[in-house]
Amino acid sequence: MSVYDVAVKTIAGEQQTLAEYKGNVLLIVNTASKCGLTPQYKGLQALHERYQDQGLVVLGFPCNQFAGQEPGSEEEIAQFCDLNYGVSFPLFAKVDVNGPHTHPLYQYLKSHAPEGNGEDIEWNFAKFLVSRDGQVAKRIGPRVQPEELADDIESLLNA
Repeated sequence: MSVYDVAVKTIAGEQQTLAEYKGNVLLIVNTASKCGLTPQYKGLQALHERYQDQGLVVLGFPCNQFAGQEPGSEEEIAQFCDLNYGVSFPLFAKVDVNGPHTHPLYQYLKSHAPEGNGEDIEWNFAKFLVSRDGQVAKRIGPRVQPEELADDIESLLNA
C-alpha cells in the first residue's frame, strides 16, 4: 500500500484516492477553523499559490479532535476557508487523526514518517511532506509556520 491508495472524501462528499496527486509534492495538514493556529491557512494558501505550478499540492483535512476547534459541517468549513483565507487548495471531509477511528491516511502518514515513530498528532496544523514518489519525507509540528517550509518544499520539488 502507498499513500496514493488511500481513499478520502472531498469536502463536497466525493470519494477519491490520493492517486489523483501522484507525481506531485504533497503538504498534508490537519486543520481547524477555531484554533489559535487557524491563521496558518493564510500561509498554506501562499505556499499553494507560490509552488502549485512547480508541482506542490496542499491538502487540508479538517479535524475536530483538539478541543472541539472544528465543530462546523463540511459546508461551513469550506465557506469559512473561502471567505476568510481565499483557500483554493483541496479540502477534505473531517477526519480523526488519532485514536480508534484514525483515518487510514493518518495511520499511514504517522507510521511512515521518518520522525515521530507513529506517535499521535499533537494538535491542529500538524504537517506532513510527501515526495513526488509518494514517500513521507518529513513530519512537521503544528507550531511551524507554513512559510518556514519553503526550503524543504523546494528541495522536494527539485529532487
